[in-house]
Amino acid sequence: MKVTKAVLPFLPLCQRLLPSRLAGLSMALLKATALEIAILAGHLLLYPSGIAQERRTALPPQGSPDTPQLPTETKPPVVLLHGFIDNRSVFVLLRRSLAQHGRHQIESLNYSPLTCDIRTAAELLGRHIEEICARTGSKQVDVVGHSLGGLIARYYVQRLGGDLRVRTLVTLGTPHSGTRVVPLANAHPIVRQMRPGSPVLEELARPAPGCRTHFVSFWSDLDHLMDPLETACMDHPDLLAQNVRVSGVGHLALPVHPAVAAGIRQALDTETTGAEAARAAGLTVA
Repeated sequence: MKVTKAVLPFLPLCQRLLPSRLAGLSMALLKATALEIAILAGHLLLYPSGIAQERRTALPPQGSPDTPQLPTETKPPVVLLHGFIDNRSVFVLLRRSLAQHGRHQIESLNYSPLTCDIRTAAELLGRHIEEICARTGSKQVDVVGHSLGGLIARYYVQRLGGDLRVRTLVTLGTPHSGTRVVPLANAHPIVRQMRPGSPVLEELARPAPGCRTHFVSFWSDLDHLMDPLETACMDHPDLLAQNVRVSGVGHLALPVHPAVAAGIRQALDTETTGAEAARAAGLTVA
């Protein structure tokens, strides 16, 4: 990963002042922080472009001569779901990467920053996915959710029967077991639902026998919004889940970094069995 030029002059100083192991960690943190700041600045510029819902091209009614028939080998549509107080503009680079590698049906859902309940947002996601399936003729979709978006998608899959529609769910920095970061944010109801032991997370910890969706959770060793870091890993006995460790990447970089995008493409393009998922767990993307 490249680091911004402004950080480079400070790296030799860190090496001299700190023990080698600590200096290595500090430099990795310094690089990740610099990248987070750069991404935040770019995202603030793009944010207005993602406020409105994206325009969708209407397809002819099913059964008409002009209706496109999807071959059996066609990849399912990809639905992108952003995180807390964000919008679809966060996926500009990931969307481009997916499109360049054969994903031609990609759609994003904006949910309101005033949304106060993960369950309500999951119901909205379900209606959105049903509409996509009806419009495209596809029986299933793949979903990529960043942070809170991954938790909303997981609730839809586990608690609302969404495993019938979602083939693969990829989560990026999602607090599957709850995060304790920024206690003052508890004023927002949906933040309280992301705390350890919340009723929503207790629902997700319940048995989910026969769940058909394949889960892939990307978690970072430098994610400043996950406390503890491992909360972004999925650990459920009934779910086919693969946890992918991302090294040296912060929370905001997860939907942007090209190495993570490559990992997402691999996750979406691979039919992974339980044994393969177990072998792949712990993969590091540097």
